[in-house]
Amino acid sequence: MRHKTLRSALFVPGNRPERFAKALSSGADIVIVDFEDAVEESQKAQARENLLAFLDQTPQARVWVRTNQAGHDQHDRDLEACRHSGVDGIVLPKAECRAQVEKAANTGKPVMPIIESALGLEALPSLAKTAGVLLLTYGRLDLGLDLAMIEGSSGAERMLDHVRYELILHSRLAGLAMPLESVFPNIDNDAGLDHATRLAAGMGFSGLLCIHPKQVAVVHTALRPSEAELDWAQRVISASDGRGAFRLDGAMVDAPVIARAHRLLALRE
Repeated sequence: MRHKTLRSALFVPGNRPERFAKALSSGADIVIVDFEDAVEESQKAQARENLLAFLDQTPQARVWVRTNQAGHDQHDRDLEACRHSGVDGIVLPKAECRAQVEKAANTGKPVMPIIESALGLEALPSLAKTAGVLLLTYGRLDLGLDLAMIEGSSGAERMLDHVRYELILHSRLAGLAMPLESVFPNIDNDAGLDHATRLAAGMGFSGLLCIHPKQVAVVHTALRPSEAELDWAQRVISASDGRGAFRLDGAMVDAPVIARAHRLLALRE
C-alpha cells in the first residue's frame, strides 16, 4: 500500500490560538493542534473552542488534533470536535488497546496512535492492524517514565531502539505509512536535531514529531537527498525502462534498487 511520506508533524498548543496560523505557515507536512499535554486542565475546553472557531473562520485550514487520552473527561468532546471538516486526522495519546483506536476511527478520520506506556507497547501488534490507523509514533518522555528510563542516558537510547524496531516492524506488517520518530526536546540544538533525523531515517522512520516551527526546516533539510543521490536515482529510473535487472556504474540494479530510487525522488521537494 502506498502512502504519502510525512516528514514533519508540528504540535501547536490548543490554548494558544494566536499560534495556529504561524504553525500552518511553517512548512510542516501536518500541524497537530494539541489538547493534551500542552494544555492545563482548566483550559482544555477552551482549547477545543479555540480550534473550532479558527477552523470556522479559516475554511482553507487543515489540521490534525491530539485529543486528551481515552478515559479523560474531555476525550469524547474532543472526538466530537474532530468531526469538523477542517480536521484531517486524530493523534491518540497513550493508546493501549484496540477499542480506544476504534472509537477514534469511528469519527471517520485517520488515526495516529502514540505508544507511551508498557501496555501500549504490548498492544502494538493489535493497534497497528486496527482499521483506521494511518501511521504510528511514540512518546519517548512518557514511555521512558513508565519504563523507569533515565532520559538522555545511553541506556535509555538502547531501550528506545527496541521500541523503534517494533514500530518499524509492525508498521510494515500492517501495511501502514512508516512511523514518525518522537520529539527532539532541545529546541535550540539544530545539530543534534539534524543528527537525530538522519539516524531515524536510517532506521526507516519517515520523519519526526516537532515541537517548534524552527525544527521543521532542519528536519526537511536532513531528510532531503543530496544532489548526487538524486542524480543517481534519476539515472536509475531513466535506465530501467521496464527492465528487471541491469548494470549501472558497474553495479547491479534490480527491483529493490529501483524502488529505492523512486523513494529518493519522492523526497526531493
